[in-house]
This record gives sequence, structure tokens and C-alpha cells, in this order.
Amino acid sequence: MTDRLSDIRRRLAEAPADLVVECLATELARAYGTVETELLQVDYRLAALVPLHGGDPVTGAGTAAWRCFDHQAPALQDGILHLPVTMRGERLGVLRLAPAPEDPRRRDELAEAADALAHELIVVRPGTDKYAVGARTRRLTLAAEMQWELLPGRSRIRPAFSLAGQLEPAYAVRGDSFDWADDDQRLWLSTVNGMGEGVTASMLTCLGTNALRNARRAGLELADQAALADQAIYAYHQGIQHLSALLLELDLRTGVVTAVDAGSPRLLVLRDGEVIEQPLDDQFPLGMFDGTIYQSQSFPLSVGDRLFVVSDGVFDATSRTARYGDTALHRSVRRTRSMAPLEAVRSLLGDLRAFVGSDLVDDAVVVCLEWRGFHAEGQ
Repeated sequence: MTDRLSDIRRRLAEAPADLVVECLATELARAYGTVETELLQVDYRLAALVPLHGGDPVTGAGTAAWRCFDHQAPALQDGILHLPVTMRGERLGVLRLAPAPEDPRRRDELAEAADALAHELIVVRPGTDKYAVGARTRRLTLAAEMQWELLPGRSRIRPAFSLAGQLEPAYAVRGDSFDWADDDQRLWLSTVNGMGEGVTASMLTCLGTNALRNARRAGLELADQAALADQAIYAYHQGIQHLSALLLELDLRTGVVTAVDAGSPRLLVLRDGEVIEQPLDDQFPLGMFDGTIYQSQSFPLSVGDRLFVVSDGVFDATSRTARYGDTALHRSVRRTRSMAPLEAVRSLLGDLRAFVGSDLVDDAVVVCLEWRGFHAEGQ
């Protein structure tokens, strides 16, 4: 087993960026007798699993492929084995293999091969368009292309927390975005909404996101990160355009959240099945005025608490008779308490679409963060 998997990992690492899956297929055929090896990538909308080498996307929630993706566990159906392709919580899709081996130990080995594939895909994706294009069910707008390239990923898991986020409408999103980073003691999370439409909004969001990253990487306190980004945006746009943002920093050892609300989205806490709207001190959006001084505030989380950040496009979405944030948001958040954060995000956005009765038109961002308490992980 060790030799087979070591050989597969070595071959994947040596494969050309655009032929990683084909290399895996060759190695699995040789070592395990597989006849079909196909990567099903989750699309930008989290609604379809798209075969890399062509064929109809898998959209049925009850299929083996989606059970594998949703539960992050192997699924066997009609002699076909489905394995999650996931790296540090970032769900890339599902590996479909046939025929499935009878020996459970060999299935475990194939699951490790799927993990190795996920690792290599993360490594090679910046160097080829093959996987980005293969995960699309239709063309992205230019603004959406810019927004997706900004993201750190859509999900992240460590022992202390689990995190997921989604942009909508996925193929035409404009100024809304999110960003995160973590180390052994802290998690930083920002959600932003660029003023304007289309590429104009995306360019503003790009400037703001990179200014915030620059300040964070310089080791500045959260309020100073907001001030630096504010100066960068004002220097370029002179107050004509500005960026709404919510900056959060979670102390992974204590569960204390530090926040800066700069014209931000809504922040909800799901605790013991109840939804609490976390009060925040309203401050000016980034870049609205010259030299704004920002103040941070703090509040504690309890182990098992979840934070939901929802943009105005979620809260203010309307049906013919009501606004989503007034009538349905809390119920939808409560209903997700037993779901993993990525499923919670998908569920909330699905409920939002059903509420408005159509696909979303306005930008919408949902981010879900679950704090599990500090766990030493050899960090």
C-alpha cells in the first residue's frame, strides 16, 4: 500500500499541470485495475458537479456523487465508487472510479489517492486554465472573473474552526466579496461590497481587498487595517467611490472576536438554536472621507457558536410582499444548525432564491464561521 501510494503521489507531482487527472487515471488503472477515472468539479454556483472530460453535469441531490460531496464520505452505487476531492476543507469536487474494488482496504487507498489529487490540483491551478474552465456551466462575466480570482477559497477547516462562503449570482457577481487568512492563534475574515456596478465595482473591491491584505500582512491592528485601506481608496477615488466592509478577527484560543464595522453587512450569531443579531458600532465606509479614524469593538463567542455574515443583497431581497431579512432570514439560519458551514451557506442561498421566486439579481454574499474551541494541533 505504502509503495503504491508513494508512487502515485510522485507521478502526480511530476505530471504536467493540465494532465494531473489523466496521470492519476493511468496510475490507478495500472495499480488497481480501474477502467474509468473522472473528476467531477463543483461549479461556481455549488449546484452542479461537472465532469472534467465532458458529459452532463450531475445536479440531482440524491445521487451518489452529491452524497459524497455533501457528506464528505465515499459513496458506492452500481459498482462505481465516488470519493471526495478536498484539501484542508476546500471542496473541489468528487473523484468517480469504476469498477469499485471489493476489498475495503483498497477503497481506503483510493481515498488517499483522491486526497493526493486534491493537493496537486490546488498546486497546479494557478498555472493552467483547464480546471477553472472545466468547473463552469456557462461563461462568467468579466466582473465575476475578477471577483472569483480574489477569493482565498470557498471553505476552510481547522480543528478550531470551520468556515465557508459563497458569492451570488455566481456567474455575474459584481462588487461583493470576502477574504480570510489564519495562523496558529487568529483568524481574519473580511466581507466587502464595492460601490457601483460591473467592472467598476469589481475594481474597487480589488483595490480594497488588496489594501486590507497589505495592512494585515504588515501586522497592523484591525482598526489600523481599516484606516490604511480607507486611505488607499480615498487617495484613488477622492470619496466618489467607497467600499462597505466588515472586518473580523477571531482569537482562536479565547473565542473573542474583534470587529470593525465600516458600513458593513449584517452579522448574526447562531447560539443553541437561537439567532442573535450582533450589535455593531456603525462607522463610515472605507474611502468615503479623508483620514477617517476607525474604532474596534470586541465580543465573545461560546464553543459551538456560528457567525453568519450576510450582505445587503441577502437581507434586503424582496418577494412581492416582504423583505427576506425581516421575515425569513432567522428561520433559514436556525434550520442550518446541524449542517456543515458549506451546506449551511448553500441552504441559505437556496432558501433565498425560493423566497424571491427567481435567480438572484442583486449581489449576495453569505459567510458562515463555526468556532469549535481551541485545539492544539501541533501548530
